[in-house]
Amino acid sequence: MTTTLDRSHRDVPAAAAPPAAARLRRPTWRDPRLLVGVVVVALSVALGSWAVSAAGRTEAVYAAAGVLTPGDVLGEDDLRTVEVRLGGGTQGYLLVSDGFPQDAVVLRTVHPGELVPATALGAGEDLAVRAVAVPVASGLSDRIVAGADVDLWHVPPAPAGTTGAQPDAAAGEPVPLVQGVTVAQVDEEAGTFVAGGPVTVHVLVAEEDLPAVLAAVAGEGSIAVVPVGGAR
Repeated sequence: MTTTLDRSHRDVPAAAAPPAAARLRRPTWRDPRLLVGVVVVALSVALGSWAVSAAGRTEAVYAAAGVLTPGDVLGEDDLRTVEVRLGGGTQGYLLVSDGFPQDAVVLRTVHPGELVPATALGAGEDLAVRAVAVPVASGLSDRIVAGADVDLWHVPPAPAGTTGAQPDAAAGEPVPLVQGVTVAQVDEEAGTFVAGGPVTVHVLVAEEDLPAVLAAVAGEGSIAVVPVGGAR
């Protein structure tokens, strides 16, 4: 009896010992994952600081103090300095750090307060327009000022035997000369004290349009100066 019990006891397998629990190791400076994390955080902070600094950085740029029209020789009184935040976009404008452009000629109209594009300036030989003085007897719109865009029309004289109020429709029909030319200057004749009196409008005409405009100015009839829609 005793022998049987002992044999049964010996046949029962012993319970397996539980595995040892894994111990968490505290990271050290030698851990590459910790080093990578520190580098990423440092780069993020540096990039954020640079972005904030760049966003707040301004640059001095020249702006037009008054209207600049093609053919004007640029003077220091024609420009003023403004501080702007344009980032890389300032490269297209006249930077104060580049110095004042000497003997520069305006090639296209720049309106008061507008930043002066570098391409708006050049040499005299680059200018493709010429100033023509156009006398206007009356009826000049108050929108016709320096820098405005206008159309020129030639109004033939009324045929003999007709009044100015009732011209012959076939003979007196106005003819367009040029469209979209820029007004360089408006001069009121010296000694004119009556509002609406004769004035001279200096317009910038392309060289290929000069013969027609000069012929109309020197010929009979009159020239009407009509502001283009939306002209400043």
